[in-house]
Amino acid sequence: MELLWFVADTIITTKAVETATMSVSHSSKLNKVVRDQYMKLPQGDKVLVTYVWIDGSGEGVRCKTRTLNQEPKCVEDVPEWNFDGSSTDQAEGSNSDMFLIPIRMFRDPFCLDPNKLVLCEVLKYNRKHAETNLRHTCQQVMDMVKDTHPWFGMEQEYTLLGINGHPYGWPENGFPGPQGPYYCGVGADKVYGRDIVESHYKACLYAGVKICGTNAEVMPSQWEFQVGPCEGIEMGDHLWMARFILHRVCEDFGVVATLDPKPMTGNWNGAGCHTNYSTEEMRGEGGLKSIEAAIEKLSKRHDYHICVYDPRGGQDNSRRLTGHHETSNIFEFSAGVANRGASIRIPRQVGQDGFGYFEDRRPAANCDPYAVTEAIVRTTLLNETGMETKDYEEQSRLGRGIFKN
Repeated sequence: MELLWFVADTIITTKAVETATMSVSHSSKLNKVVRDQYMKLPQGDKVLVTYVWIDGSGEGVRCKTRTLNQEPKCVEDVPEWNFDGSSTDQAEGSNSDMFLIPIRMFRDPFCLDPNKLVLCEVLKYNRKHAETNLRHTCQQVMDMVKDTHPWFGMEQEYTLLGINGHPYGWPENGFPGPQGPYYCGVGADKVYGRDIVESHYKACLYAGVKICGTNAEVMPSQWEFQVGPCEGIEMGDHLWMARFILHRVCEDFGVVATLDPKPMTGNWNGAGCHTNYSTEEMRGEGGLKSIEAAIEKLSKRHDYHICVYDPRGGQDNSRRLTGHHETSNIFEFSAGVANRGASIRIPRQVGQDGFGYFEDRRPAANCDPYAVTEAIVRTTLLNETGMETKDYEEQSRLGRGIFKN
């Protein structure tokens, strides 16, 4: 009888292990010790350069790698390349070559020094910017206001999923307990996937990404990392590379990181990309007055920002910005000190000090950081109104800033 119980218990335990591991990818189960043997092989004077770019969805990232004969010392040393745009939803098959233009270089935390990760802009066959290349106009706008030294810090929320699309660590046929103990939680019954989070953090630091923090979020399996402060165009560059590294780390662990703004319907928090913003004037003594003036401008352009703050013109955010679960209502603009249910939050310390920054809580987790930072600058510094935007290409090309206090 005892033997039968032992056998039965072994079978049950084995099935439980199989069920628990079914949610990770097959490739994550490959022998990593064998892989490490090859990764330790010397590569001579050759350098691996991985080109990273945004695909036709405006959300996904792609990459491919080539060999250079020597280590690039700066991004200008990395040659242009090309790829098949018909396979990334960026071109027709009859004219599919797209150009990769290196714009920022990072160390490679996966293949290690001297190898590089290089973020690229995408140009079409005629050298015009691809539709999802939003960095182009963002750079123009940042050039216009460079004397104001705009700083950004973005808080990227994301959710870990098993390969089956179910939140990682959640019961296979049910739900975890209600939200409450998970935010900044500690313990195996409160957080899932910390190994992934800490690996991503260290990989970003190694790469040179300006990551500045991380924490477990309100919904179990949901996490956040923060990037910044970054000035101007570098905000988008660093957040996109941090996203690439996140997806790449998750690939090694066999799980998926989704930036969906509302990955689970019901009484669960959504995922945003809260954007902290300040100018030199806001950061100086008495800067609260400038902060309040900027918020007033934002209040009059709410619809424009909602359209920009997710890749589908507000459709994704409509699932998230309900007025519940620490969000504002998508149809109403609001602002307040220490109010996480407002469109714009002024941190309590800023209210007390009279200077600092404010937080725009509306951007969705899957927003394009170039679009978000550009929109904030257009409204608060370039004084644009309504739904239309101005073209600053000529001024940018000539290096003329047009911002005036």
